[in-house]
Amino acid sequence: MILLLTVSLWSVENKFTIENTNFTIEQASAFPALTDEASYLYNYDRLRLKDILTWNSFYLTAIADVVNYVGDDFVNSLDFKYIELLRADTPFDTRTNFYHYDSGTIYAKLHRFYAGYQDDHHNIIVGLQKISMGVGRIWVPTDLYNPKNSFAREPDEVFPVLALTYAYSPSDLSVIRAIVSMRRDKTYKYALSYKAFLDIADFGLNVIYSDDTQMYGYEVEGDLFDTGAEWRSEGGYYISKPLDSEFYQAILGADYGFKNGITWTVEGYYSSETFTYEQIILYFQNDIVNNMVQSNFYLGTSLTYDFNIAFNGSVMLIESFNEDNSLFIVPAITYTLNDNNILILSAMINSGSDQSEFGRFGNTYFFNWKWSY
Repeated sequence: MILLLTVSLWSVENKFTIENTNFTIEQASAFPALTDEASYLYNYDRLRLKDILTWNSFYLTAIADVVNYVGDDFVNSLDFKYIELLRADTPFDTRTNFYHYDSGTIYAKLHRFYAGYQDDHHNIIVGLQKISMGVGRIWVPTDLYNPKNSFAREPDEVFPVLALTYAYSPSDLSVIRAIVSMRRDKTYKYALSYKAFLDIADFGLNVIYSDDTQMYGYEVEGDLFDTGAEWRSEGGYYISKPLDSEFYQAILGADYGFKNGITWTVEGYYSSETFTYEQIILYFQNDIVNNMVQSNFYLGTSLTYDFNIAFNGSVMLIESFNEDNSLFIVPAITYTLNDNNILILSAMINSGSDQSEFGRFGNTYFFNWKWSY
């Protein structure tokens, strides 16, 4: 018995990593009409510990963060009070209270903690996890769990969801997925999706249901007439009880990788319903806050270019088409020092009139140093 246990322990693989992400930021206020400060200069640091255990078809992942803000003006601002209100939609807190000291604040959080089993046809995950839906590059309107936020410094850095996810692949070209998650108020959110390759593209259907929200959506992606360009679309019909609203949203986009190292993405976003900035702030914990847009139509595009093995440049531009059009622009230069160190210099530039969606805000500039071990 002891021999069998010892052999089993030897077969367990363990991968432990440490990652530190540090931002020095000059950030425009998110509430320019409510504060005298136009911008804040502060430092944000996130130390991330990640451990992955695998044993045959089983795996366990744990990710924990220690987060530190340094900058007295920012920590005591209305912007930071808004950050303190943001919490994961889980039945228990995934972070500690904020501990304030002279010039900053610090806290810890559980970013992910889940166990799973995977073989050729089945994949089961239970715990604090990220659930991804949709096919968009800039927007993912059908993802009501962990939607990407292209207006954030780290678009894919999202809260966890406490859920049980089961995926079954009847063939190499199809998958059925069912999701049950428990929310902050102890109610449940359910999702069912089916995706398969049909002759020319991958097609998918998604249904999400909770006491507050219903969504009936689709997604499709494929090669554009064998040109090498990949096209995609996703969209859904939404019913929101808290907002007393029913509306439709969809994206259509494509990207293409050129031989000279340039990758180009373009994506359009349509919404039949719009919301005011005040409504978005008021319903910041709503299921579909990321779908609460201020314009009926947006057009986004991005270009990335690898100058050499170390330097990469990119720019993303989003235009809001409204009574007053406005632009959101994110240029970035990335330098890969080595396998363990990445340096990024970037900005988030808002252009337009004071009454426009983006023009009411100032610009944000930041330097990011990420190292891992």
